[in-house]
This record gives sequence, C-alpha cells and structure tokens, in this order.
Amino acid sequence: MSNFNPHAIRPLFPALSQEVAGRPALFFDAPGGTQVPTPVITAISDYLAHSNANTHGAFTTSRRTDKVIAAAHAAMADLLGCSAHETIFGANMTSLTFALSRAIGRELGPGDEVIVTRLDHDANVAPWRALAERGVTIREVDVDVEDCTLVMADLEAHLSSRTRLVAVGYASNAVGTINDVARVVELARQAGALSFIDAVHYAPHGPIDVKALGCDFLACSVYKFFGPHVGVIYGKAEHLERLRPYKVRPASDEVPDRWMTGTQNHEGLAGVTAAVNYLAALSQQPTGDRRTDLQAAMGMIKSYEQTLSERLITGLLSIPGLSFYGIREVERVAQRTPTVSFRLAGRTPREVATALGERGIFAWDGNYYALNLSERLGVEPLGGMVRIGLAHYNTVEEVDYLLESLAQIGR
Repeated sequence: MSNFNPHAIRPLFPALSQEVAGRPALFFDAPGGTQVPTPVITAISDYLAHSNANTHGAFTTSRRTDKVIAAAHAAMADLLGCSAHETIFGANMTSLTFALSRAIGRELGPGDEVIVTRLDHDANVAPWRALAERGVTIREVDVDVEDCTLVMADLEAHLSSRTRLVAVGYASNAVGTINDVARVVELARQAGALSFIDAVHYAPHGPIDVKALGCDFLACSVYKFFGPHVGVIYGKAEHLERLRPYKVRPASDEVPDRWMTGTQNHEGLAGVTAAVNYLAALSQQPTGDRRTDLQAAMGMIKSYEQTLSERLITGLLSIPGLSFYGIREVERVAQRTPTVSFRLAGRTPREVATALGERGIFAWDGNYYALNLSERLGVEPLGGMVRIGLAHYNTVEEVDYLLESLAQIGR
C-alpha cells in the first residue's frame, strides 16, 4: 500500500480543474497522452521567450539552446539508467523506430528473421514488418486470449540462429499487460539477436533500468509521462556508433547527433528535462541524486496505481454484461499497469465512450493502434474496446464515479 497522496500534486495540473456538465472532468485517457504539470508548461514557454534559436551558433540564445539539448539528454539518461549520449530524440517514438529499422535493415536480407508480437502497438510492429521488403522473414508471437499475455513458448519456438531482432512491448497500451521483458531480452541474447523494447506505455507507471535489463534498444514518449510530444530511443553506444542512420550530409557524424538529423523540437526538449525533474521531485525521501530519486518516485507511483487497479478491476467485474480483457486477478495486479479494456453488452465502444464523455469522463475507444491484439481478440470488426487508463493524478473517488457511471450506462 502506497502512502502517495494524489491530492497533493493535482493542483500542479491545470487541465484537471476543467469542468464538464457542471462537475470536474475525469481524465482516464492517460495511455493516449497524460496531462502536463505547470513546471513543464513553464519550461516550454520560458524557452520560447528567452532561448529560441537553432544550435551551435556564436550567440547567446543559440548557446542556451545547446545547453537545453544537453540537459534533456542528461535527464533521459537518469530516467532510463544509461549514458547521456545513448539517448536520441525525435518527433515521436514511431518516427524514430522507423528510422532505426531502416538503419538496421541495411544489414539484413533474405534468410534473416525478425520477431514481433500480437500484443504490441503497431509502432513496434509496422517498422519491423517493413523489413520484409528486403526479404526479411517476420515471425509473430501469439497471445493467450484468456488473459492477454504473451505465449512465451511461442516466442521460444520462433527463435533460431536466423533471428536478428526481437521487438516486444514492456507493457500493452491496450490491456495493461506487463511483459517479462528481462526474459525476452535474455532469450534474444542467447539467440544472438538484438532486443528492442517499446516502453512507451510502461514509462509513466514504473522504474526503468536499461543496463540491468540488458536490452539493446528501448523507446518511450515524453508525452506519455507528463511532458511534451517528444520521442526518445535508448541505444547501446556500440550499436549507435556502428549502425549507419540516414541523415543530411552536413549533420554531425558523432553519437547521438548523427541520429537526430534536422532541427529538433527545442522547446519540447526543455519540457523533457522539466518532466523528468517533476517525477524526481515526487520522491518522498529526496537524496539530491536525480537517478536515485527517480527510481524511488516511480516505485511509489507503481505501488499507488496498483491500489487503483484493484479497485477499478474489482468494480468492473461486478457490472452485468461487461466483458473484460486482460489480467483480472487481484493477486496478479503487479503484472499489469492501471490500463484496462472492456466491452458492454448492447453498446458499441463508441457509444459507451460518448456516454462517459457526456458525464465528464474522458476515455478512449477503438483499437488504440494495437491492431494485432484487436484482431486476435475478435473485436476489431465490432469497434474494438473501451479503454480506461489511469495515472498517478487519478483518485479513488474518480474511479468510484466511473464505476457508478458505467453501471448506469449498462442499465
């Protein structure tokens, strides 16, 4: 049980004060993008007001921009547990992953194999499937439809001496399943393959240590953990130095700059540092070491969100006519994030999401780009599912109101 108090941090999020139909809006749309605290908003606006310039100039604002970029690399290194030069930024995770897959694809051809899964967001599927144009064979790991977990035996069956890369999500953005990524990374390593971990959905919900994990690459998106729209990829230095990215000729050949060709979102990078600092400041026993404080804060968030998950899932399972997808047992709550998907009998997901929206409850419907999973569960032709995604700024009271509203909509 966490002693985290969400009411202490909610005033930092201006969006949470909005009202719909005379009552506070409830933001259960976090998997699609979290709300942003004031320190992040301030950092972005301050950059635009006082430091807005391109890089490597001989004048003050350009030098400030260089410092903003360096600070963002250092912040992400602390969040992920790597070196600053092992972090690269881009418009979003999807664009970065396509760029990386093209670079890796330069070394692949007929006879080589890449493994993806039916649980992942398509941003960790489509960039790798595109390598089929080079003659690469794409293998797909199945999902247990009973609890929406990866069939690890199927993964092991697909691995061979021909496997060159295994792409898997840290956690499912659709149903919340946290995968045993340490095991996946180890299996890939034993096969002589690279491992690419999509941590976009997991990053706001728990601590990450890429060195302990041993993965070759890991991706996340800052707008999923209380910051601006910036994509991030961690890559082992040896890979970032060896692989040849596509870039413009004047761009630096140094790592990480060679992977960030073109002008970056500098105000967004100012927000990256502010978002990481916001998370570090949540540590209840601050040490002054940002990496240590981040690990403590993310562990606290994970514990608090598990209490919300227990209450949410227990309540959902008591609603007549509700079909629940994913891990549902309370004793397994540590194996999932506070993201759930379901369907209500007699209502399409869009109808349910619309009815919730009229009550001031913001929730997604559809497939959330987890197309493989939606098809595997047989719900894609039916409009997908309704998704409730919690974050640490959500409260027990909000969960209870959601459950009451769903019961009314179901009737």
